[in-house]
Amino acid sequence: MASTAITPEFEKATYAKVAAKLIPFLFICYVVNFLDRVNVGFAKLQMAGDLKFSDAVYGFGAGVFFIGYFIFEVPSNIILEKVGARAWIARIMITWGLISTAFMFTGSIDLGVLSAPLCEFFAWASYLFNTVFSLGFIQPKIMPGEATCTNPEVAFYTLRFLLGVAEAGFFPGIILYLTYWFPGHRRAKMVALFMTAIGVSQLIGSPVSGAIMQWTDGHSGWHGWQWLFLLEGLPSVLIGILVLIVLPNGPRSAKWLTPQEQDFIVKRVEEDNASKAHLGGKHNLSGAFADYRVWALAIVYFCGAVCFYAVSLWMPTTIQELGIDKKDYLKVGLISMIPWGASIISMIYWGSHSDKTGERRWHSATGFLVQMAGLVILALSHKSPIMSIVGLTLITIGWAGYVVTFWSLPTAFLASTAAAAGIALINSVGNLGGYVGPEMVGRIRQASGGDATNAFFLLGGVALVGALIILLLPRTQAERTGTSAR
Repeated sequence: MASTAITPEFEKATYAKVAAKLIPFLFICYVVNFLDRVNVGFAKLQMAGDLKFSDAVYGFGAGVFFIGYFIFEVPSNIILEKVGARAWIARIMITWGLISTAFMFTGSIDLGVLSAPLCEFFAWASYLFNTVFSLGFIQPKIMPGEATCTNPEVAFYTLRFLLGVAEAGFFPGIILYLTYWFPGHRRAKMVALFMTAIGVSQLIGSPVSGAIMQWTDGHSGWHGWQWLFLLEGLPSVLIGILVLIVLPNGPRSAKWLTPQEQDFIVKRVEEDNASKAHLGGKHNLSGAFADYRVWALAIVYFCGAVCFYAVSLWMPTTIQELGIDKKDYLKVGLISMIPWGASIISMIYWGSHSDKTGERRWHSATGFLVQMAGLVILALSHKSPIMSIVGLTLITIGWAGYVVTFWSLPTAFLASTAAAAGIALINSVGNLGGYVGPEMVGRIRQASGGDATNAFFLLGGVALVGALIILLLPRTQAERTGTSAR
C-alpha cells in the first residue's frame, strides 16, 4: 500500500465504514447481554415474594453470577484470540441466552441428589468471599457445614453461577476485538458508543421489564417474572446465531473492506502496538500477569463493580421503596429511565471529550468522584424521592464517565496475547465486585430492617479508593503525539 494513497479523507472514510459496520451490531449484542445480566433486579420485585427469598438470599444469588464469571473469564478471552471472535462470541451469546431463559423455571427445578452438595458449595463460596472481601465483618448467608437451602434457592444460585460461566469473556472479548480495528487514540470513542448499550439496555429494559411483569402476570398460569426471563432471554440466542453469519474475525476477513483499507487498518494497529514500548508495553501472557499495573487496575475495576452492581441490582427495589405501589412495576421502570438516560449522555460526552483532549486518568478518576457524591446524597436522602433520584442519577453519570475511559488505560501498555489476558484478568478480578456489592447491600439491609444507609456510605468510600488508585498509578497515560495511543 503506497503511503501517498493515504489521505486524511481516506483515513476518515475507512474508520467511518468500520464503525458503521461493527459498532451498531456489537451495540445490539451488548444490549441483550446486559439486559439478561441485570433483569434479575426487576424480577426480584415479584420473584422474591413468590419464592420466599429474603434480601440476603437475593443479594447472594445476584452476586454469585460473578464467581462463575471470575473463574472462566481469562480462559475464555484467550480462547477467543485463538479460535476467532465470530465463533466464540456466538457461543457465549447462545449459551447465556438459554440459561437466562431457564430462570423462568427457578421455582420448579429440583436438582435431586445434587441439591445438598450444591448448597454446601455455595455456602463455602459465600464464606470464603465474605471473609476475603469484608475481612470477616459481614457474615455469609449460609455457613459451611450448616447449610440448608430450599429447592428454589439452590436453583437460583446454580443458574446465576452458570450464567456467569456462560457469559465469561464477552465484554473483555469485545474490548480486545476493538483493538484489532482501532488504534488507541480512536478507541475510547468506539468503546463509549459500544458501552452506551448498558444505559440503553436499562433505559429501554426498565419500562419494558416493568410492563412485562405487570401485564403478563397470570397468563398461561405463569408469573410475570417467568415471562420476563422468557421474553428477554430468547433474543440473545437469536442474535448469537446472527453473529456466526455477519461478524468478521478481523480486518483481513472483512469482505466489505477493500485490500487497501485492510492494509491500512492492520498497519495502524501494528504501529499502535509498537508505540506501547515506551510505557513498558507487554505482549505475552506472563508479561500481563507480572505487571503490577494490571493488578492495580483490577482493584480499580473491582471498586467500580462494587458500586455499580450494588446500585443497579438494587435500583428497582430502591425506587419502589420511595412510595410506589408494590404492584406498579411499570412506574418503577419509568422512573428508572431517569438515571439510565443521563448515563448515556454522560458516556458519549465523556468518551468524546477524552479522545479530543487525549487525557484518560483524570476523566476516569473524576467519574469515581461523581459516583461518590451520588452515593453520599443517596445515603443522606432518607428515602426522599427527589434527593434519591438525584443521587442515583449522579451515580450512573459518574459510573459512565469512569468506565468509558478506564479501558484506555490498560490497552495503552498491553498488546497481543498480553492484551487478551490482561483485559480478561482486570475484568474477571474486577467484576468480583459485582458479587461483593449486591451481597453487601442485602446483608446490611437485612441486618438493619431494610435500611441501606450504611451500605451507601461504605460504597462512597469504595469509589474514593478507585479514584485515588487511578491518579497515583504511573505509566498508564501515554503522551499525545500525532496518532499514537493515549
